[in-house]
Amino acid sequence: MGQSPPPQPLNCHIMAEVGGSATEHWLSSQRHNPSSSRLDLSLLHRGAWLAWANKIQALMAAASIRQSRIPKGNGSYSVGCTDLMFDYTNKGTFLRLYYPSQEDDHSDTLWIPNKEYFFGLSKYLGTPWLMGKILSFFFGSVTTPANWNSPLRTGEKYPLIVFSHGLGAFRTIYSAIGIDLASHGFIVAAIEHRDGSASATYYFKDQSAAEIGNKSWSYLQELKPGDEEIHVRNEQVQKRAKECSQALNLILDIDHGRPIKNVLDLEFDVEQLKDSIDRDKIAVIGHSFGGATVLQALSEDQRFRCGIALDAWMLPLDDAIYSRIPQPLFFINSERFQFPENIKKMKKCYSPDKERKMITIRGSVHQNFADFTFTTGKIVGYIFTLKGDIDSNVAIDLCNKASLAFLQKHLGLRKDFDQWDSLIEGKDENLMPGTNINITNEHDTLQNSPEAEKSNLD
Repeated sequence: MGQSPPPQPLNCHIMAEVGGSATEHWLSSQRHNPSSSRLDLSLLHRGAWLAWANKIQALMAAASIRQSRIPKGNGSYSVGCTDLMFDYTNKGTFLRLYYPSQEDDHSDTLWIPNKEYFFGLSKYLGTPWLMGKILSFFFGSVTTPANWNSPLRTGEKYPLIVFSHGLGAFRTIYSAIGIDLASHGFIVAAIEHRDGSASATYYFKDQSAAEIGNKSWSYLQELKPGDEEIHVRNEQVQKRAKECSQALNLILDIDHGRPIKNVLDLEFDVEQLKDSIDRDKIAVIGHSFGGATVLQALSEDQRFRCGIALDAWMLPLDDAIYSRIPQPLFFINSERFQFPENIKKMKKCYSPDKERKMITIRGSVHQNFADFTFTTGKIVGYIFTLKGDIDSNVAIDLCNKASLAFLQKHLGLRKDFDQWDSLIEGKDENLMPGTNINITNEHDTLQNSPEAEKSNLD
């Protein structure tokens, strides 16, 4: 418990999303110290950057006691994965789909499938373009434990999760969550947002470009001088929520049997998804900016029966929406990211007649919810605030099990996920109910609200 550090300035929020406060501190020191040891771009002409990359590689190798891997799902289903793009323009829907699959010998899925995503991350972190090459060198061959384009396991209907990524992220880097949910019998549609909040995304300028795979890339939309961040982020969160509903519309159309072509023309047959969705069991989950998107989507689309906000960043939201969310809502927070103003906004969602839950994962940081916490060694993970004091596998396991218990309760699932009901209440040595944040002139901790009404959702 204890007093939280003061909230980060808004212009540093991006660093907390991917790099963390340690990265921001380092970058700040480099910007204000011309004689510092920052990489001199003239090294590019001498090829010396390779030596520098080798040093970083050695550090990363030394930092890892064992090879870091994105964890497999803990459920009984094999997991498949594919990418779906509907409409080749930047107005269309683009997502990574995780789903229960048939057993087969398909290869694991490439985690970050294009080098441009690494350049986007480099830009997002405010580092030279060279960092994109270095990131690609280290992480370009990392795979996730899901069978690429494997056939869907047919014969049953699955609940559907729409997942929204954080600022500077993209559709692929929450695979530990998507894969685990799919292994427990969910179909998960992880959206790549086109609102300017992804570090990188692509589309096609026209049909002919799509046919030959000529991608057009766009990168993180930076704030311009004079921009008011709250205004920009509010516009983005509204677009993000509409993208969640648009993705849901398309998946339900496919489920109905409407012929819709995947622009990417992959081996996966989209028609397999016909009659595969349990249309009364749909939820929305998101991390950080995606957590705010969860609330916005719930307020606009009643087809989402409940929502789970992972370490939500609440700044983008209008106060008016807090009273317009009747669905059950679960906040799962890290110990190190949250701050009083953010928690106060979460509290505005609370009301005696609405189901609200909140837990905090002890020893966790903001990036414990994303995959980079698994793909880096201990030293690098701590330097860039990608790891907390808690073991990353323990943290994501608690997050996923608590989520499954909440989903069973509010989607009316006939599973055994209620074995983890106690986690929803924060009953575990690595959890706390409510928050660790002291809210000035408020109660020290925000406790869970009682369930107003136990309705039969079957």
